Amino acid sequence: MEKKIKYVIDIKKLNKTFIDKKKEKVLALINVNLQIPKGSLFGLLGLNGAGKSTIINILAGLCLKNSGTVKINNYDIDTNRKQASCQIGIVPQELNFDPFFTPSEILEVQAGLYGIKKKNRKTKKILQDLDLYSKANSYTRSLSGGMKRRLMIAKALVHDPLILVLDEPTAGVDVNLRRQLWKYINKLKSKGKTILLTTHYIEEAEKLCDRVCFVSKGKIVLSETKKKIMKEFKQKKLEDIFIKFTKS
Repeated sequence: MEKKIKYVIDIKKLNKTFIDKKKEKVLALINVNLQIPKGSLFGLLGLNGAGKSTIINILAGLCLKNSGTVKINNYDIDTNRKQASCQIGIVPQELNFDPFFTPSEILEVQAGLYGIKKKNRKTKKILQDLDLYSKANSYTRSLSGGMKRRLMIAKALVHDPLILVLDEPTAGVDVNLRRQLWKYINKLKSKGKTILLTTHYIEEAEKLCDRVCFVSKGKIVLSETKKKIMKEFKQKKLEDIFIKFTKS
C-alpha cells in the first residue's frame, strides 16, 4: 500500500548564502524548516528581502541551496529533480509569454516542454476552467490585465501539478481584479490543489489562507494555522501580528 504523504513540501535545515558585489557573504536562508500540508492554502509572508523568493527559487530549481533537504511530494530535489519539478507549477509575478502567441499556442508549447503527448493535453479544458476559452485564438497582447494573470495560472497548470506556487499574483492590480483572482485561487483549492502563496497584502492572506508562515531575515519566525495564530495572540487582524514578528 502506498504511504500517504502528509506534507507535500517538506523543507529541513535549509541554508542559502549569496556573495554580494563587495564579495561578502549574505545569509539569505538560515536553518529553514517548513512543512506544507497537502490540500492547504499556505501563505508565505515577509518583508522585501526576507527570503521568500529564495525559497521559491530553490523549489523551482532556479537557485541551488547550500545545505539542507527539500522534498516535493516526497521527491528529494537533489536525487529526483525531474520528478520533483513535475509536482509543482510556478506562477511568477512577471508576465512571461510572447505577446504574439495565442493562449492556445502558449499552453500547447508549455505542454510540449513537459513532454505531454498531444492526445493527453488539456488545453481546451484549462482555458475553459479559467474563463479564457473565448480568447483561445486571440493574440495575448490584446487580453485584459485580468486575462493575462489567469493565463499565467493556466500556463502553470498544463502538467496538472499537485502544488501551485503563486508569487505575488495580485501585485499592482486593481481591487476588482484582485477579488477575481481570489475567486480562481479558491476554486483551485476546492479541486484539491495545494497552493503556496506569497503576498505583501496581509488582507489577502487573511482572506485566503488556512495556514501562514512569517519569514524574517532568512528565518522562519512563526508557522501555524491562521485560526490558531489569531486565537493565541488575541488579535482581530493578521497584519498586527505580522508587524510584531517581522520588525526590521
